[in-house]
Amino acid sequence: MLLNADDVETLSAGAAKSPTALFKAIEDVAMRRLDAGLVTMMRHDAVESTVERLHSSNSQAYPVGGKKAKRDTAWGRKVLTEHRVLVSAGDAGLRESFDDHATIIGLGLHSCVNVPLVSEGRCVGTLNVCAERSAWSDDEVTLMRALGLAALAGVLMITK
Repeated sequence: MLLNADDVETLSAGAAKSPTALFKAIEDVAMRRLDAGLVTMMRHDAVESTVERLHSSNSQAYPVGGKKAKRDTAWGRKVLTEHRVLVSAGDAGLRESFDDHATIIGLGLHSCVNVPLVSEGRCVGTLNVCAERSAWSDDEVTLMRALGLAALAGVLMITK
């Protein structure tokens, strides 16, 4: 499951406009190709050990600008420090990874994939995709990693 021509066109059109339009394009591709229920992009502040939401497909539950502290968390070590994609499968996986698991599950979502956005050896943000399903295929995770490259471009546009 790789990016197709329609996906590339959607992402290119968004990137040509603004970081906000690129994030919306990433959301559109994730919704269409992955049946995503929630798509967010976060910026990582390594000094403060926080992530700040730059984009959310559900601004009621997860508003833009919301921050989360990630110091000394297993999630932070895996995603922000070790730069590993984290797949939290099923409600048990969500409970293990997220303090706000009740909100996620309350939205009818039962799994999440977090893709670290890494530039010059440091994590500058994350792409996060949640869905109703409780598992993800390797091909779906590969597609999310490709979308993460687009999200990285958007985060870098904002931070420069």
